Amino acid sequence: MRWDRLFDDLETQLEHDRREEERALAIESERMRIGRLGLRERIAAMTASDRGAVRLELVDATSVHLRPTAFGRDWIGGVGGGPPGAQCVVPVSAIAAVSASRRQLEDSLAPQAAPSGLVERIGIAFALRDLGRRRAGVEVRTLEGRVHGTIDRVASDHLDLALHEPGTPRREREVRGYRLVPLARITVVVATEAR
Repeated sequence: MRWDRLFDDLETQLEHDRREEERALAIESERMRIGRLGLRERIAAMTASDRGAVRLELVDATSVHLRPTAFGRDWIGGVGGGPPGAQCVVPVSAIAAVSASRRQLEDSLAPQAAPSGLVERIGIAFALRDLGRRRAGVEVRTLEGRVHGTIDRVASDHLDLALHEPGTPRREREVRGYRLVPLARITVVVATEAR
């Protein structure tokens, strides 16, 4: 009889130890998963359920209220940042902080399906080239200030901007200068109109 009780106690202890080990492994696995999350993925997760908006605080001490619609490799695109319905592109490197509700914060930590679309692999230069092809008037915000114009071309690490007044089309007689802007200095590009 005493042997039966001893074996029962050992079996109970072994089962308890096995559950504790599984729990410790699950906790460590979750820590590792969260440790691999990037800011871009967390913003995508916090806005995925209801396509909600998020307030991004930028490195130039400004902020933009954005409803994300696209997530590139190193940028986020969406509606906001200027006139109603304005499209904007925000480099992830320009984000200083994200203002989030408790629900958004929790949503951002939930496991998500791995992104599989082409847009997730596209860099910011490609997105800006698209604005240039559409001849969209843009406001380019940098760490040094804001300028308005049309993107003429995008190179590997900078863009050429033809400066002209907002609301006017890019015509040579309207251009009052050109500016080469390093992509690393850009905080937001807001498309104000398309031509």
